[in-house]
Amino acid sequence: MLTIKNLHACVEGREILKGVDLCIRDGEVHVLMGPNGSGKSTLSNVLVGNPKYEVTEGSIVFNGKDLLALSPEDRSHEGIFMSFQAPIEIPGVSMTNFMRAAVNAKRKYFGQEPLSATDFLRLLREKRKLVGLDAHFMSRGVNEGFSGGERKRNEIFQMAVLEPSFSILDETDSGLDVDALRIVAEGFNQLRTPLTSAMVITHYQRMLDYLKPDFVHVLVDGRIVKEGTAQLGYDIEEKGFDWIKEEVKHG
Repeated sequence: MLTIKNLHACVEGREILKGVDLCIRDGEVHVLMGPNGSGKSTLSNVLVGNPKYEVTEGSIVFNGKDLLALSPEDRSHEGIFMSFQAPIEIPGVSMTNFMRAAVNAKRKYFGQEPLSATDFLRLLREKRKLVGLDAHFMSRGVNEGFSGGERKRNEIFQMAVLEPSFSILDETDSGLDVDALRIVAEGFNQLRTPLTSAMVITHYQRMLDYLKPDFVHVLVDGRIVKEGTAQLGYDIEEKGFDWIKEEVKHG
């Protein structure tokens, strides 16, 4: 599904990614861990096409297409979704109107007719149940007055409605209490299929417990320096990153 080769990227003239190689196949969930400043969020932003981040070398192929040649909007339509660390408010734009515009923009991209009002409202009802989002949120501004947990659940709700083939969860667990984390993780797990994949950025072992990833990758100083199963994530929880840094230092 996603193949990244020798990816170098910088922001404001400073190189952050220094040769990332990563392959994610259909149906796989990959966890990305690493110290603060190692380049995890930079990789996410490059994948979704944030214009602040400049790719200086390397390639990204997504479902057979050159991802770097696509606009951020087209990347979204092609099936890439990102759940942000700190979802922003959009006052004055109701959740219902926001989601309807997003769904119909994707349908237009693929030459499909817009969803009827009846079918769209049925879709919203079905997907809200996955993450325990009450109906009254649909008439409020996007994330306006939402708590941290509600914003994160709203992100997973949006993912459920848009049905991306590749999802990026950038520290979605940050700031969540145990109950909110469970709801978000269970909603995510219900959306997993043999044809969808995900990259999850986290610092916490508890996300590994819920998501049961196929692979864990450790990013240090802009490179993936160690890879393994979920057990690697548990080792990091217990020992931190210093032992990995020492391994890298001594070859």
